[in-house]
Amino acid sequence: MKLFRLFIISLFLLFGIITKSQIVFNGGIMGGLVGSQVAGDTYSGFDKLGFSGGVFANLEISSHSLLQMELSFIQKGSRFNPEPEKGLFDEYIMRLNYIELPVLFQYSFLKKFKAEAGIGCDFLLSHFEEKNHQSVADNPFREMNLNLIFGLYYAIDEKFSVNFRTNNSVTGLRKNKQGVPRFGSYGQYSDALVLSIYYQINRF
Repeated sequence: MKLFRLFIISLFLLFGIITKSQIVFNGGIMGGLVGSQVAGDTYSGFDKLGFSGGVFANLEISSHSLLQMELSFIQKGSRFNPEPEKGLFDEYIMRLNYIELPVLFQYSFLKKFKAEAGIGCDFLLSHFEEKNHQSVADNPFREMNLNLIFGLYYAIDEKFSVNFRTNNSVTGLRKNKQGVPRFGSYGQYSDALVLSIYYQINRF
C-alpha cells in the first residue's frame, strides 16, 4: 500500500504541474504488440505474445524534454510450448491482463529520436494459468505491481512515431517468496518488450 500511495501522490503532483501551467501539451492514442516472459517461472524467452493500447498526454517542460502520462491496457505473461526433440514435454501458459498507468520523462535528440525512462503502475484485470492442460489456482497474483520502463522513439512524421520499450516489474507478481532475486527480494517478475505506434491527435 505504501508504494500505491506514493504512485498516486506522484500522479497528483504531475496533474498539478499540468493544470497550473500555461504550456500547451499534446494527446493521442497508441497501440502495439507485446512479447513477455516471467523471471522465476523456470521457463525463459519472450514467447508470450499480447497487445497493448490506450491514450497518452504529454507536457513540454523544455525545448528537448517532456513529461508523459499514459492510460493503457496491456497483456503480459509467459508461455512454453513442448519441444519433444529436446526432451521437454511441459506445456505452460500464464495470461495477465492489466490496466497500466505509466509516468515517463522523455528527452529528444537528433531531431527524430526521443529516449524515455519512468515508472508504471499495473492494476490486474484478469489472469489465467495452466500447466499441461491443468488449471493452476493455488498461487494468487498481486492486484498491483510497479514497473520500470525504458524506451526509444523514432518520429515517422509530425503525427506518427514508433516506440520500442522494455517494461520490467519491480515488485513480485505473486505474494510468495519463490522465484529469483530482484531488488533485494525473491519472487516472479514480469519482463516485457513492447513495440508500438503512437499517433498524436490533439493539442490542448
